[in-house]
Amino acid sequence: MKLTIVRHTSVDCKPNVCYGQTDVDVAETFIDEAQNVCLQLENYVFDAVFSSPLQRCTKLAGYCGYDQPIHDKRLMELDFGDWEGIPWDQISDPKLEDWYADWINLPATNGESFAEQLERVRNFLDELKSGSQNQVLVFTHAGVIRAVAILLGLIDIHLAFSDYQIEYGEVKHFEI
Repeated sequence: MKLTIVRHTSVDCKPNVCYGQTDVDVAETFIDEAQNVCLQLENYVFDAVFSSPLQRCTKLAGYCGYDQPIHDKRLMELDFGDWEGIPWDQISDPKLEDWYADWINLPATNGESFAEQLERVRNFLDELKSGSQNQVLVFTHAGVIRAVAILLGLIDIHLAFSDYQIEYGEVKHFEI
């Protein structure tokens, strides 16, 4: 199966804010970025189209002509719990330093760990593999794309955030 994954476009959010699953809107640059994504997808035909239910993904899907993608919460970004909406350098939670030391296994306060996100993405991929689709398109977030790359053995989990950058509106292709 061929899996095409698109990271949402830029968001209308202050820089360096922890926004995870907060439903932030797209940025003013949306149209230009979305047109670029459309150009990258124009020669493909997909058997199924999925999207995170957050508007930064669904708006991009709609702009690209996929008005009714299958919304799947497993495609949402990492849940940062109490830290969402707060600039990273202003998070005063004493658990933050522990999380920095073990972000794979420790959840944000009232959020989830990256290991938990990996598991929900694994469940999504396993379900796709059991289906009959040959070409699947997904509109999602950088954390989900990193999880896919890790689960497919393409990147090391410990380097996922330092060595595997994903730009807004970037289109990635995977073979499952």
